[in-house]
Amino acid sequence: MTRKLRTLILAACAVHAFTPCALAQQYPGGPIRLIVTFAAGGSSDVLARSVAKAMSEGLGRTVVVENRPGAGGNIGAMAVARSDADGYTALFGTNGTLAIGPALYKNLQYDPVHDLAPVGMLHQLPNVLIVHPSIPAANLRELIDYARRKPGELTFASAGVGSASHLAGELLKAAADIDILHVPYKGGGAAMPDLLSGRVSMMIETIPNALPPVRSGMLRALGVTTPARSSAAADLPTLAEAGLPGFEVSSWTGLFVPAGTPRAIIERLNAETVRIARDPAYLEQIKTMGTEVAFSTPEALGAFMVKDIANWTVAVQRSGARAD
Repeated sequence: MTRKLRTLILAACAVHAFTPCALAQQYPGGPIRLIVTFAAGGSSDVLARSVAKAMSEGLGRTVVVENRPGAGGNIGAMAVARSDADGYTALFGTNGTLAIGPALYKNLQYDPVHDLAPVGMLHQLPNVLIVHPSIPAANLRELIDYARRKPGELTFASAGVGSASHLAGELLKAAADIDILHVPYKGGGAAMPDLLSGRVSMMIETIPNALPPVRSGMLRALGVTTPARSSAAADLPTLAEAGLPGFEVSSWTGLFVPAGTPRAIIERLNAETVRIARDPAYLEQIKTMGTEVAFSTPEALGAFMVKDIANWTVAVQRSGARAD
């Protein structure tokens, strides 16, 4: 059976409300592609591969991670939005792409709310401000003072224009009233080598990608961007505590499929996200990455994303950040 024919049959099942649809009951009948919108090696990629492995075991079919980086994650997200609505292509969605992107980009080629169907929440991720040890700043206040003495000299890396790390850096610039230069990469993993070598000065990155080089002494962590300290790094102050009252940038991930995917398939995938969120082995693995496991109904994730888009729209407007 061709993918096109399978999509048409699935659509017919949805239209005629066959419950359960025979074809959907047989799902999955083959491997599933999980599209990651950033390059290999970054925190999104690492978490997605953990999800893919856990879901493969539960579904009895291989979930294959495919990296599609570029344009702040919009290239990969658009590819999923335009895929057949048959449940065999899914998106490892992030707030950087799906909530910040609509606020940052004027001419998106897809609509995250209407072109993607939410399946369920996956993770909540604190972010960390990390700097190269060559920067003479042991804390946030010293970093701000140094940046003000040398405007335009310091640089901050990001996972790409429109990513959460990009906007977080822009918000930091605005909140601290400092002049630092944005250097975009195709994912946090791609940015890390230049940060480790000192070619860029700093980055606001998720804990899974930030903690290993911090613990090894290769980078210095100045604080987390969440309202409360992270259990994975309880010794780190929040940036609000460290000198920027009210500063907050949080990240999340969720599973999405193309709009029009039959409800039976969405429910099957949602059940799998709930199962892995309660799997002790998966929980322990995610905990070591400094990440919190999350799960939700499809409706709850959809409502949350709409609200988050509105929140980030305000943040983008306040920061003055723009992307072509």
